[in-house]
Amino acid sequence: MAQKVLFVCLGNICRSPAAEGIVRHLAPELETDSAGTAAWHVGKPPYHAMQEAIVQRGLDISDLRARQFTSSDYHQFDLIIVMDSDNQADVESLRPPGSQTPVSLFTDFAKGSAQDHVPDPYYTRDFDGCLDLLEQAAHGLKAALSYSES
Repeated sequence: MAQKVLFVCLGNICRSPAAEGIVRHLAPELETDSAGTAAWHVGKPPYHAMQEAIVQRGLDISDLRARQFTSSDYHQFDLIIVMDSDNQADVESLRPPGSQTPVSLFTDFAKGSAQDHVPDPYYTRDFDGCLDLLEQAAHGLKAALSYSES
């Protein structure tokens, strides 16, 4: 059975859908999804500037639509990956009693990176820098999950 991984950011229009797109390309054996802690963009596609930047890397995330994280996600996924400590606090505040589903910062998988969070390109406008960090973390995630399955 494939491991199920959920990527979470604030609005689910930049970082988490990009992370999902990168990981579904890099590790198609995983089941992936993404969500936001806020409901501002529910039903909307990823932010146009993020779509443009990720297309330059040969990936397409135009099929994704934003949704809001819910406590039921703890029961649906084996691993929840957040982009920053604010996302982590919001996700943890919805943890159901008894849930053991791990919640990790994506940068924990980006070996050698000095970043402790994935900066939000919606505000920084650095879409390529964000994608570089997401790709680095995605490779680390794949290695970590491959190791844990053996």
